[in-house]
Amino acid sequence: MNHALDARPAEPAARSAAAPGPAWPGPDLAAFEQAQRTVSAIARRTPMETSRFLGALAGVPVHLKCENLQRTGSYKLRGAYNRMSQLSPDERARGVVAASAGNHAQGVAFAARELGIRATIFMPVGVALPKLEATRAYGADVVLRGDSIGETLEAAARFAAETGATIIPPFDHADVVAGQGTLGLEILEQAPDATTIVVPIGGGGLAAGIASAAKLKAAEQGRTIRVIGVQAENASPYVPSLAAGEPVPVPVVPTIADGIAVYRPGELNFEIIRETLDDVVTVTEDDIARALLVLLERAKLVVEPAGAVGVAALMTGKVHSDGPIVVLLSGGNIDPLLMQRVIAHGLAASDRYLTLRIGLPDRPGQLARIAELLAEANANVVEVLHTRHGAGMQISEVALQLSVETRGPEHRDEVVQVLRRAGYEPEIIEE
Repeated sequence: MNHALDARPAEPAARSAAAPGPAWPGPDLAAFEQAQRTVSAIARRTPMETSRFLGALAGVPVHLKCENLQRTGSYKLRGAYNRMSQLSPDERARGVVAASAGNHAQGVAFAARELGIRATIFMPVGVALPKLEATRAYGADVVLRGDSIGETLEAAARFAAETGATIIPPFDHADVVAGQGTLGLEILEQAPDATTIVVPIGGGGLAAGIASAAKLKAAEQGRTIRVIGVQAENASPYVPSLAAGEPVPVPVVPTIADGIAVYRPGELNFEIIRETLDDVVTVTEDDIARALLVLLERAKLVVEPAGAVGVAALMTGKVHSDGPIVVLLSGGNIDPLLMQRVIAHGLAASDRYLTLRIGLPDRPGQLARIAELLAEANANVVEVLHTRHGAGMQISEVALQLSVETRGPEHRDEVVQVLRRAGYEPEIIEE
């Protein structure tokens, strides 16, 4: 789906000439530049890679901003560090608290360690083990509480009220927006000819920061730049919110892009985004899986599903530009078990992994015959299930379910046709 931002409020009153700033809420250019100086003490200047494969698809040069190679594996430490750098000595002494199931937890924990602040991180009981271990390794006190992130957030809020610790929000704060916006300045420095930036959107702190900082800097340079936001179709509150002109909650269907799965936009983030983003598009689970696979195969980059949504939007033709495009790869923290499943899903979505169910007469030689036919079609068998049990089967029948590797749509069709010409009726099982 492609959703233009056609629901914009009236222009706010112009600021005085003595105090130039954005025509929208949030940090001004001076705040973003100060945040860049602050964040440079901790954040790496991540690489900007060029993708010929994606460039051929888009018809213009495509650059990948590799924030998946950032310390802690994502951009999150930028906003967390900038926010905590603004705390008073008394606030630092009381410590900080955050609730997160992933990248924000690690960003807060790492930033707190560097600043010498005690951090307590609340995480859901079922959090992935690699994320839990990484957060603890950065020195935070981790408390497992709640079966959902909502319950975890409530527990963190109670802790803050009881102890006086400062809550470090994942996106809805001006200091966090300024920290994330340092990426917008960095992108323009590394790709000064860029005309379009594509960025993932969850709660909106990253998109708000990049769009605001990049547009303010481009205006100072006497030019314009487009910024496109991308959400997972299963968790896309910005689409109805922008249409309604205010943040509205949506039900969140499970998505592999859990890093951007939020049910409601942040208040400040929404105000910035509706004024600065040129478009918001959504991508499906299959789109994301294919993008992750392309990044592994073509760019040799490990990217988490939330970080790959921009590439997914480009691959599905939802991003258009008449000049160079920069796609932000926002994070690379992916559980190996999830990666295994996503790769398998991406292979199936790319027609390179085919699962078939074939009914066979229950007599010797049938399995060998199927194997011969698949060898004839140059299809590699990776899994076989042979059973006499199943609904609708005759006593004299067996069911053969097998998964094979194929080289794409044409080869997939060829495998099916080889079996059909031999008199079999294979049923394709969608993953």
